[in-house]
Amino acid sequence: MLFKTKNHNPSVCPKTGKPLGRSRKYRWLWWLFPVTGLLSLIWFVIRVAPKPSRATYPCQRLAAPLASGFVVWLAGLIGSTLAYRKAKRLLHQSRYFAAAVCAAVAVMMVWWSLSINAGSPARAGFTPTDPPNSPMGVAKGIHPGRVVWIYDANSTSWNGSTGSWWSDTNTNQAVVNSMMSKALQYLTSEVTDAKAWDALFRQFNQTHGFGNVGYQSPEKIVIKINMNQQDNWNAWGAGAGMPSPQAIYALLDQLTNVVGVPGSAITIYDAARYIGDPIYNKVRSNVNFQSITFVVKNTLAGNGRIAAVQDTANPLYTQGPPTAYLPTCVTQAKYLINMALLRPHQLYGVTLCGKNNFGSVYFPNNGGWTPSPLHNYGGRSKAMNTYNCLVELNGHRHLGGKTLLYMVDGLYPAVHQSGNVVRWQTFGNDWCSSIFASQDPVAIDSVGTDFLRTEPACNTDVIGNPDNYLHEMALANNPPSGTSYDPERDGTWLSGLGVHEHWNNPTDKKYSRNLGTGDGIELVTQLLICGDFDSDGNVDMNDFAVLANAWCSHQGDAEWNSVCDISIPSDNTIDMLDLAVFTDNWLWKEQ
Repeated sequence: MLFKTKNHNPSVCPKTGKPLGRSRKYRWLWWLFPVTGLLSLIWFVIRVAPKPSRATYPCQRLAAPLASGFVVWLAGLIGSTLAYRKAKRLLHQSRYFAAAVCAAVAVMMVWWSLSINAGSPARAGFTPTDPPNSPMGVAKGIHPGRVVWIYDANSTSWNGSTGSWWSDTNTNQAVVNSMMSKALQYLTSEVTDAKAWDALFRQFNQTHGFGNVGYQSPEKIVIKINMNQQDNWNAWGAGAGMPSPQAIYALLDQLTNVVGVPGSAITIYDAARYIGDPIYNKVRSNVNFQSITFVVKNTLAGNGRIAAVQDTANPLYTQGPPTAYLPTCVTQAKYLINMALLRPHQLYGVTLCGKNNFGSVYFPNNGGWTPSPLHNYGGRSKAMNTYNCLVELNGHRHLGGKTLLYMVDGLYPAVHQSGNVVRWQTFGNDWCSSIFASQDPVAIDSVGTDFLRTEPACNTDVIGNPDNYLHEMALANNPPSGTSYDPERDGTWLSGLGVHEHWNNPTDKKYSRNLGTGDGIELVTQLLICGDFDSDGNVDMNDFAVLANAWCSHQGDAEWNSVCDISIPSDNTIDMLDLAVFTDNWLWKEQ
């Protein structure tokens, strides 16, 4: 039997007397998103409209997605309301089909605005087994564990459809040149490119027993690039994930015009792939680069590229596949520059400097110049604390042992090793526009892994245990797996190859040396605090003094200091444009 109660209130639970649905106390939360979005839009317009370069500032990078989300939400709300009203009028006119269409449009507009604002949820590709800021291994380099991250949105301008990303129309060579210069100077804390290179060569020669000497012409240098997508002559497409011709050109310009390396002493290679025309033609466009050598897979040689030749006198031993051999262009060189790409990998989780050396191995009875025999000995599906072939590959005396500099090209990262370039959500749905540099192979890959695992646009494949090789490399002398890593089989185990740790969080991007809590990684960047010339975490009078000391200098002058060249785009002059950017950041920091 049912009884009718007195004063029945359908908004109140008859059992507990508590109100059903949302309490009025919290109704103000309904307005939180639109008000925040409107204020963000106003703030963005006021700051960026007078000076578009401010769009790269940290506060505007935070405001931009909130403002754009508000605009999309408002457009959806207005469109849905108009469609709903139109549907009501048509219904009253007995035009049922048209009314149904308008009603469907109203629903779709609401769904569209919500789905756009929701976007892809911020997610991590994997959860590391080691806690944040827990360094392992011994840091390498002039400034141990230092990784430099240079970001400049003006380097990339492809709209996704017109031409190709790798054309000079869509990638600014002058800006990339400036990024390369800053990467070298920030890495070494030197004030000119020439001093930066001299510091790199001297530190390398001292640590390798060659004495306190810089580069001596005509010592040979090889540059390993990652051409994994190009396994034939015609693999380049408008959006293909390839190395940036402009980044390679900027490096060659430094080596030939700053260091004085003759072109005949420089080799660009990927022994397992082909080096396509966009790179080849870009290099050959410079009259000073005509004698630079290109080495490719033997079956793809021709058109100015020569075939890789295996050096049977220098074997590489691993715990899994048969003995491998390295290219003679590597074994006959004194220095190697590892110029990798920033992107995920469907087998290994990430492909950075460590995996870049996959293009350096020859297996006589297992396919020749191919890394395929290594694929099952270190992928992301392997458990932590297990053997990884990348340790021996990077620990070999002719590969990691010869590497002068590690770089990661992050101008246009691809979604994975076989995919197209992709805009990054964490960069305001824009291109990554970044270059990384380090002397520590473990540190730079640790930083690259952190960037990849926290980027929703491309971290689907950064799963499993993609950082196992970093643990093994950092602790190669006593690895968690217990493996005896000895790539030359000379009875001498590898020592630790560098330092590994994960940052504190994706927003601050701080490592233990940044925080002053450990001897791990130091991430140095111009992006986080623009104008902090002395790297003390503040923009103040001390930084103004640094700027004043470099005032009116040009690149090559004794007073030149590249860290003060913060105008966008960089113009290789310390002038009023730099002072304006500095003053704006100083005032913003004081607010």
